Amino acid sequence: MSEKVQGKIIVVGIGPGSLDYILPVAKKCIEEANVVVGGSRALQTFARDDQEQMTIQADINAVLAFIREKMRAEDVVVMVSGDPGYYSMLDALRRTFPTESITVIPGISSMQLAFSRVALPWHEARLLSFHGRVPKEEMLRYEKGAVCGMLTDGKHNSHTIARAFLNHGWPKKTRLYILSRLSYEDERVIETTLDGAERIEKIGHGILIIEDRTNESGE
Repeated sequence: MSEKVQGKIIVVGIGPGSLDYILPVAKKCIEEANVVVGGSRALQTFARDDQEQMTIQADINAVLAFIREKMRAEDVVVMVSGDPGYYSMLDALRRTFPTESITVIPGISSMQLAFSRVALPWHEARLLSFHGRVPKEEMLRYEKGAVCGMLTDGKHNSHTIARAFLNHGWPKKTRLYILSRLSYEDERVIETTLDGAERIEKIGHGILIIEDRTNESGE
């Protein structure tokens, strides 16, 4: 546990990418900050030259040490893509600092935007991540009527993930949505099936949604 501090850590979700999708309260918080932490894209988009900055890179311990030092005197705004509660640096911050020193401003996650793009409710969906990890086997198994949304990366992409679900008993004609570059001008939303995924280009670093609409025979 770190020493007693005076400032707070304000974790701000900056949305899926486009400036159109950041909440006004998040934008205001960033504008008023003296110290900002974030990925290179976030800093380029939101930070000012007169703000003290720290780029989030592979050395997370260095970032945490910077935050600890700066918050002795003032608040530190940590910008994370999407929503802080969904696969972000919030986990590392909670493990390092007392929770009472952390304030979270939510953002629109890429997963939220993906489900909205295909007009599909997601309150009962399995939310998974293949981004730098592999979900547990039981999360991949077929269940009639199931819906899954998942983050992807270059290694775990629209081809490999479709094969993984087919290998776990999902019907070949299960509906598959492949979404990439969400919120940007070159956004893409492709609708296909699990067995049709390999007939189109391989896409990683996006969102996949699978929705079981087949009949009981799986035809």
